[in-house]
Amino acid sequence: MKKLIILLGLFLAILSCKREQEKTVRVNGRNIELNGSPYLIKGICYHPVPKGSSERNFKNLSEDLSLMNEAGINTIRLYSPVDDVAVLDEIHQAGIKLIIGFGYNQNGYFDIFSGSFVDYINKYKTHPAILFWELGNEYNYHPEWFDGDMANWYNALNNAAKLAKENDSLHPVATAHGELPDSLALALSPEIDIWGMNVYRWDNPETIFDEWKVVSEKPMYLSEAGGDSYMTIEKNGYDQGENEKAQADATRNILEATFRNTKICSGVALFAFVDEWWKAGNPEQQDPGGWAPNSSGVPYDGAPNEEYWGILKNDRTKKLAFDVVKEKYLGMK
Repeated sequence: MKKLIILLGLFLAILSCKREQEKTVRVNGRNIELNGSPYLIKGICYHPVPKGSSERNFKNLSEDLSLMNEAGINTIRLYSPVDDVAVLDEIHQAGIKLIIGFGYNQNGYFDIFSGSFVDYINKYKTHPAILFWELGNEYNYHPEWFDGDMANWYNALNNAAKLAKENDSLHPVATAHGELPDSLALALSPEIDIWGMNVYRWDNPETIFDEWKVVSEKPMYLSEAGGDSYMTIEKNGYDQGENEKAQADATRNILEATFRNTKICSGVALFAFVDEWWKAGNPEQQDPGGWAPNSSGVPYDGAPNEEYWGILKNDRTKKLAFDVVKEKYLGMK
């Protein structure tokens, strides 16, 4: 009887350990692992703002998740946390994982500066939709936010990553860096587990993978990549004005280059899911123009028309790029 009790205890311990492994996202070498297997991010950047507004709103969530499922999207990248368990639950029920982003100074709303981001982590760290936490978004383009010294940001980033891991052993911590991190970024941020990179190298990001291989053995993914559907000028055979074909061609080339390099790159969060009419003018209408830092590599005109980046229009009409995403994401098993 005593042996039976011991064996039963061992069995329960093994089962508990297995369950813990299944709900824990881990970094293993260059891989992000979920349930013990490498996880390839077939992702989308998602910031749904209705026509006429400048505020994020999830009223279209059910329709959006259905479209994401159709396109084979398995990961949503959010630029700021969503404090609504019903939204998280619905995303989980759709079989999609979340990368939750935290800003540096958001007036105390789950931000890094106040330390309140840890409150969010502790509140939602056991939620099954969470893939990993992400600190900042291409802040290296804005030294003016940190007294002109990027070391101030990287030290804050590293401290925040350490604090996140002290409070949550279930998820890695990432950052979204503009382009390839330099030696200062890497030296001052050893607590970062995964490096996201916002990369706009025309329609081929391929060179960044070998560059990353030389400087780090950690996982990386493209936290932003893509093209818009508006040509400011006629170029490379693409007509001026709205041009879905230019966006679709760029999207195809970017995704093919990314998926050729999965030994180094853990996937991509394509920018973006839906056109964002609030960025360049009157939010009641779609306006060309806008501005983004380090954007000369935007295909195929070098101009980021900020309201035309969705693979869907604001009314959820599919653009040509949607079908490209669907083909490429569903083709990657």
